Amino acid sequence: MLFWDYTYILVLIGALICSVAAINVKSTFNRYSSIHNARGMTGRDAAERVLHQAGIYDVRIERVNGSLTDHYSPKEKVLRLSDSVYSSTSVAAIGVAAHECGHAIQHAVGYSPLKLRSAAVPVANIGSNLYWPIILLGLLFSAPMLTNIGIILFCFVVLFQVITLPVEFNASRRALAILNDNGILEGRELSSARKVLSAAAMTYVAAVLSALLQLFRLLLLSQRNRRD
Repeated sequence: MLFWDYTYILVLIGALICSVAAINVKSTFNRYSSIHNARGMTGRDAAERVLHQAGIYDVRIERVNGSLTDHYSPKEKVLRLSDSVYSSTSVAAIGVAAHECGHAIQHAVGYSPLKLRSAAVPVANIGSNLYWPIILLGLLFSAPMLTNIGIILFCFVVLFQVITLPVEFNASRRALAILNDNGILEGRELSSARKVLSAAAMTYVAAVLSALLQLFRLLLLSQRNRRD
């Protein structure tokens, strides 16, 4: 009953929100993948241009397998672009590549929310792995202290998701500004790239909403366990 009681509807709602956001970003990316930029620049070309315009020359650009698996690794100073972005000349690919460059720029200038998110990763990982087993033990053995510890651990997961929002939105703003200021994308091309990045940003908003719904569920389970 702990898994299938009425509060589980909150988890299902959260999963639905995340699924809709994921479908939307994929469909938006696919839609604008058919529109190619006038300069004929690939995602890799655009990434190099954006990094150089920001005065960054010590970040490697590598290709990584998959679709939309693009990411920037601060520790390695490596920007990895997926198969669907690296050699593509679409405005969607340019937008995604520039967004990842936005993270490299954040790292270079010491953007505080990025530092905070990086510092929160270990704690968030611990919370993500341990919160449910501890809460489950607390519910099974009617041990409110264990339940509370589990909820606190999950709060670290929620906090990490919240910290991620300004990091992702800021990376997109930086990327779009450089694309526009340097004429890499203009007019409709820039507008299309903005739509792709906006759709991607909504996946992070969805993750926060899903985490908050799960936290609400855990609080409901804890209260019910105390009454029982």
